[in-house]
Amino acid sequence: MSIRLFDTVTQSLRDFEPRVPGHVSIYVCGPTVQAAPHIGHLRSALAYDLWRRWFTHRGFDVTFVRNVTDVDDKILAAAGSEEWWALAYRIEGEFSAAATALGILPPTYEPRATGHITDIVALIGRLVDRGHAYAADDDSGDVYFSVTSWPDYGQLTRQSPDDVEADASAVERGKRDPRDFAMWKGHKPSEPETAAWPSPWGAGRPGWHIECSAMATRYLGSSFDIHGGGLDLRFPHHENELAQSRAAGDEFANTWLHNGLVTVGGKKMSKSVGNVMSATDLLGQTDAVTARYFLLASHYRSTMDINDGSLTEAAAAWDRIRQFASRTAARVTDATQVPDAFAAAMDDDLGIPAALAVLHDTVRAGNTALDAADETAVAARANDVAAMTAVLGLDTQIDESGASHAALAVLVDRLVTERNAARERKDWPTADRIRDDLDAAGIAVEDGSESTRWTING
Repeated sequence: MSIRLFDTVTQSLRDFEPRVPGHVSIYVCGPTVQAAPHIGHLRSALAYDLWRRWFTHRGFDVTFVRNVTDVDDKILAAAGSEEWWALAYRIEGEFSAAATALGILPPTYEPRATGHITDIVALIGRLVDRGHAYAADDDSGDVYFSVTSWPDYGQLTRQSPDDVEADASAVERGKRDPRDFAMWKGHKPSEPETAAWPSPWGAGRPGWHIECSAMATRYLGSSFDIHGGGLDLRFPHHENELAQSRAAGDEFANTWLHNGLVTVGGKKMSKSVGNVMSATDLLGQTDAVTARYFLLASHYRSTMDINDGSLTEAAAAWDRIRQFASRTAARVTDATQVPDAFAAAMDDDLGIPAALAVLHDTVRAGNTALDAADETAVAARANDVAAMTAVLGLDTQIDESGASHAALAVLVDRLVTERNAARERKDWPTADRIRDDLDAAGIAVEDGSESTRWTING
């Protein structure tokens, strides 16, 4: 059975056909690093980590690119008294630490927007030359993509240009059409000089959408296999990416994948509601492998709803697998061949729930074999379980007594280091904010004469 995936453009399951036999090229929108990573960010990163692992298991050579948006409006607004680039660097570190703790493999390439200004300016120039982008009619230095210049605009979300409504929050400086979107943002006097680069249209910085188009083609070429990201990015971000890339003459992504969102008690996560679960929150409540199991258990395209008992249920389910794996570790001789039913589920649009059902059935059969002292059956099931958990990136040999602390320490130690650096430069607002963030997560910080200690409250 070939691998099938759900393409957002066609709204249908399609057999995967790589552009280059034996190779898969994947671009995924990574974090915009303006605030601490939450479980929605981690779930998205984990979904594409699982796709990558499954393609690799099926024998493909995978080139995996996940970008970092390290300059945009939100980052500049969130920086406050902190330098915007320092905020971006710090949050990127928190995201990377959380991803590492969860066993998410590092990308083949992880480009930052600020490292690709030349590529971005060149791509905008191509669009201007082709008549699909224009410099603003005022002296702002802004450059916009002309939505009406590209008849296929709306292809990803199945809407025509006439159906598209202008972004009411966008500042319109010299737009010819309210639906047009910014590709280059001229420098404003209120913005730091460090957030501006030279261009043919004047000093400024790139718009969000053009960053990804430039970075994707820089590392994967003008045509590649898969573009992924969260469902919330479908419009306008991915729609605009697709339009501007095709208008520039690039075939761009052959298939678009979108993972579902995370809700808490049926409600969208929101700071104003106070229901945002951060990476630190999650890793403070359980060990990293249980957290990984918790985040991967739902189908990647479904909405994942978190309630009071969901983490406890996931921990119990994972513990049954881990206990069997621990009891039978000595019997494992070959952890490379997964059961056919598991492979069929994974081939069918990464059907994790069905794949986990096979895994749990195998554990039950293995426990029955243990009770019956059927060593042949025990060994067979032990190999099956080891192979399936390896594909899913679930480490059954984790030291449970120290796992939670070790995973949490990766995140907290980085925050403590950032706080100490802020105190040394007498940046008290930043130091206080980090301490407050840790306190809100249930972590107490105690400053000593030579070092800072932290402990988990309660």
